[in-house]
Amino acid sequence: MNHKVAFSFADGKTSFFEVKTNELLLDAALRNGVNIPLDCREGVCGTCQGRCESGQFTQDYVDEEALSEHDLAQRKMLSCQTRVQSDASFYFDFDSSLCNAGATQLLQAVITRVEQVSATTAILHIDASASPLQLDFLPGQYARLHVPGTCEWRSYSFANRPNPTNQLQFLIRLLPDGVMSNFIREHCQPGQIIELEAPLGSFYLRQVTKPLVLVAGGTGLSAFLGMLDNIAEKGGCGHPIQLFYGVTQDNDLCETQRLAGYRERISDFDYHLIVSKPSEQWKGKTGWIPDHFDRNAFEADPFDIYLCGPPPMVEAVKTWFNEQQIERFQMFYEKFIESNSKH
Repeated sequence: MNHKVAFSFADGKTSFFEVKTNELLLDAALRNGVNIPLDCREGVCGTCQGRCESGQFTQDYVDEEALSEHDLAQRKMLSCQTRVQSDASFYFDFDSSLCNAGATQLLQAVITRVEQVSATTAILHIDASASPLQLDFLPGQYARLHVPGTCEWRSYSFANRPNPTNQLQFLIRLLPDGVMSNFIREHCQPGQIIELEAPLGSFYLRQVTKPLVLVAGGTGLSAFLGMLDNIAEKGGCGHPIQLFYGVTQDNDLCETQRLAGYRERISDFDYHLIVSKPSEQWKGKTGWIPDHFDRNAFEADPFDIYLCGPPPMVEAVKTWFNEQQIERFQMFYEKFIESNSKH
């Protein structure tokens, strides 16, 4: 059955709307024109948080950095993960005038090919040139893709820069049993129509004014491919760039030729491939990404660091910097959950 929900805001205004059975609260709000600020839709960033003042609800997933145990005890919630079980009211600590989700486009595109780039990774190539406008997005942002033949949507970072013909790439990890993974393996054919919503996300390359350290875990590499495409197209950024790319097994590595190409196109760019569980044939770096950080280099000059990958990798890097007491840097990060995968 449907439930009636009230959203109250700090400026005293209230909006009322209905939520369908088992519908995510955020989806219901957006469907009814109540544009709650959002970012990841994955229960990680905390952008869409509010507090339940009455009624019953459940949450699918909440990252501990988004809401603490104390927050949960106070009935704070993330709209993107909340499903109401009764009529309910929610309070948001900002003015109703800020309820704007940003300008996104819903596009129909055509799948042109699937490129297997490692044993566990594929690049989905799609053509959105039928859109009358170029899809503008910031390198590092992502799109939500509708999985054809299902009711499911999955989020993936753009693996290339914006371009006038709207040719788009998405790096996709092939899980043993995932909705998008199964589609890619079993049903995907060139010429199929696929819908996408974009652009989304606050993880993107800011103006480069300092050396860059990029840290990718698995298909978190996708966001950095878009960033590096953009930097290469401009002929560089005027500062050194180091990319640390870590995977579990060496057959998970992908786009290594593309990374080598960036060395030729971008001055003062280098990358490091790191495998945590290598085969006997692997002769490169092993272990975890922070094992290969140079503390002295990080202390030399201020820098910006971007992290994109699974939560354990992001947390390991953050912990390393805290333990080393390195301070002169600014960190931007995006972490994703495989079971509700953004990448």
